[in-house]
Amino acid sequence: MRIMGLDVGTKTIGVALSDPLGWTAQGLTTIRRRSLAADLAALKELVRRYGVEELVVGLPRNMNGSLGPQAEAVRAFARRLQAEVGLPVHFFDERLTTVAAGRVLLEADLSRRRRRQVIDQVAATYILQGYLDRLGQNGV
Repeated sequence: MRIMGLDVGTKTIGVALSDPLGWTAQGLTTIRRRSLAADLAALKELVRRYGVEELVVGLPRNMNGSLGPQAEAVRAFARRLQAEVGLPVHFFDERLTTVAAGRVLLEADLSRRRRRQVIDQVAATYILQGYLDRLGQNGV
């Protein structure tokens, strides 16, 4: 079962995809946000092309666990996406995923420009892999 992970930001959407068995996550692409309709169309095409059956969206929580304005914007986007693609959408706490992604990219000695190009994709990979690991721990 293919699962797609998303790191939804105001300027970009990082996209990751699981392997067909749902064990590992790999970065797929970064979508530059243009409009809601264009963003949804791009994601719908990726869902169709890769046979995605579920979506996992990173939910940006404050460090104390509360939800702020960005979390509400992400939830609204996820509702629209679910209505558009007709697939289950799950949320996964994304606290510090972008920080972790940035550290990995620094350690890989990528240029600043290249890091900016892939950081959202790597963050989406962290979100999806965390979700997959949680599924595995629950025996699902």
